[in-house]
Amino acid sequence: MNRRNGHRNDRAVAPAERGDAEAQGGDAQLFQGIQGGRPPAERAGEQLRRRRRNGRGGEPTVVPEAEFRSYYGRPVLKPPVWKHEIPAYLFTGGLAAGTAVLAAGADLTGRPALRRASWLGSFGALLASMWFLVADLGRPDRFHHMLRVFKPTSPMSVGTWVLTAFGPGVGAAAVNELVPPRWQRTWPARLLSRLARPLGLSAAATAPAVASYTAVLLSHTAVPGWNEVRDELPFVFTGSAAASGGGFGMLAAPLEENGPARVFAALGTVQELVASRVMEQRMGLVREAYEHGQAGHLGHAAEVLNVAGLLGTVFLAGRSRTGAAASGLALLAGSALQRFRVFDAGVESTKDPKYVVVPQRERLDARALATADDR
Repeated sequence: MNRRNGHRNDRAVAPAERGDAEAQGGDAQLFQGIQGGRPPAERAGEQLRRRRRNGRGGEPTVVPEAEFRSYYGRPVLKPPVWKHEIPAYLFTGGLAAGTAVLAAGADLTGRPALRRASWLGSFGALLASMWFLVADLGRPDRFHHMLRVFKPTSPMSVGTWVLTAFGPGVGAAAVNELVPPRWQRTWPARLLSRLARPLGLSAAATAPAVASYTAVLLSHTAVPGWNEVRDELPFVFTGSAAASGGGFGMLAAPLEENGPARVFAALGTVQELVASRVMEQRMGLVREAYEHGQAGHLGHAAEVLNVAGLLGTVFLAGRSRTGAAASGLALLAGSALQRFRVFDAGVESTKDPKYVVVPQRERLDARALATADDR
């Protein structure tokens, strides 16, 4: 009997020491709240690595390490309740910021056609972004309620006040462009004309914050697809805003005045492309959400349009009105698809708990390893 017991003990210990994954609890059942598990080979290798890291040669556990798939059938994170009005709001807000900067530059360099087109484009994009935001909020008074307090630690509160500071300047500059010539000698028109430039320049000064605060807002949520790219996403969004603003300028302004728009669009597109590449290289597991499914298709299309728009901006937009318009449309479309890509990847990352659990385990293992090395 002792021999049989000893034989059974040998069978229980030896497979784990040899790293035999099939014999190591392959039929173990997990309790109801935690479903599934890692592949047997991965479980065995992980346990051996932990034994070596901790400096112990003792007997490993035969219970497989559990992996969260759900909690009693519920996801680890709730998907965002936002709908596709939000990525549209992200795009139009960035377009309003980019065209405001371009309009201010055209005003300072004496390009009236580019200035007029850019201020009107900025104002139209701003109105569209506010409509998309209110449509998602459901009630217009919710935006007003956010003005009751200023909270520097809240990206939403800061963004609300940034939009409040940005809007009046853009509106005044745009309305000034629409004043009919027969009314320009009236005292309201003369007053508006005097206020339009300083108000427009003040709006352009806040435009970078308008273009980037939405990236900060997204990345300060618990959504893995946004939180994991919090360092790079503001650069992607500001580059995208500049590319779309320059693209709109090339589309709307005459050929002899589109020089600043071409430069602005090229610089913004390069920033967006480089920042996107850096973001993808620094992603961990969440990169899968950006590369597969609808987000992957949107990202590929955005990159193709941005590269095509950049080449057209450099080689065609200064020579041909058609080339300038086509390049501008490509950059506008690429910018819009970039926002929808980021949004869809974030939503997708909440549907699989591995994007939450696996990075947490990796950080805990790295912290434990660093602590062991310090000792």
